[in-house]
Amino acid sequence: MHRSVVFAVAVVILFALVVPAGAQTAGEESGPGIPFIDFSVREAESDQEVALSLQILLLLAVLSLAPSIIILLTSFLRIAIVLDFVKRALSLQQVPPTQVLMGVALFMTLFIMYPTITQIYEEAFVPMADGEIGLEEAFENFEAPIRVFMYRQMQRNPNTIRLFMRLADMPRPANLGEVPTHVLVPAFILHEMTVAFQIGILLFVPFIIVDMVVASTLMSMGMIMLPPIMISLPFKLILFVLVDGWGLLTQQLVASFL
Repeated sequence: MHRSVVFAVAVVILFALVVPAGAQTAGEESGPGIPFIDFSVREAESDQEVALSLQILLLLAVLSLAPSIIILLTSFLRIAIVLDFVKRALSLQQVPPTQVLMGVALFMTLFIMYPTITQIYEEAFVPMADGEIGLEEAFENFEAPIRVFMYRQMQRNPNTIRLFMRLADMPRPANLGEVPTHVLVPAFILHEMTVAFQIGILLFVPFIIVDMVVASTLMSMGMIMLPPIMISLPFKLILFVLVDGWGLLTQQLVASFL
């Protein structure tokens, strides 16, 4: 389901890029505001047509990589892993469904990444649409806010950056701005997975204690054949609801990115 949502967002972005801002209404001489897309292949007549074809190919490549970009270069990875840990810690099998958890992770990602998305829109998309900057400068303006977001998450523990700089056999950078993107991206992914697993371990501890208490009680009562999970599951759900688990989890997840 989350792939379908990402694809829909990508289609909306593509439509926004294609439709001109000053589209004429239907009935005027210039025709309707819906653009005509032609997929015919012919030899380019000028350098401008070659550049336009390359831009379209680049745009299609970015749209095809949009799910990976959203999953790996934003807060989505940490949130999705933590939510899955919560489901496993509560010993829940099908409730809530995985599609629901991925939808929650997607919209929480949009909430957390909204300032970054706004900055990208104002500094990259709008100037490029107005013709003030070229494609190369627009890409740099698009890349900079995402790099800053990744830097902020790793500034307290840049060990993963050191690891990939050492693996790439590159000299030690004077500052984080000198770290190349192809090193920063895998370092950020590894850092997010590490942080998500650390949060998951902390989430498992109280529920493991409940499981141990219930199992010990059943063994002392001689109920060896009764599965402990059948008894511990209601207690874990009651504990999770009483402490407002979803609210605390959401608050701490958002705070971990700020």
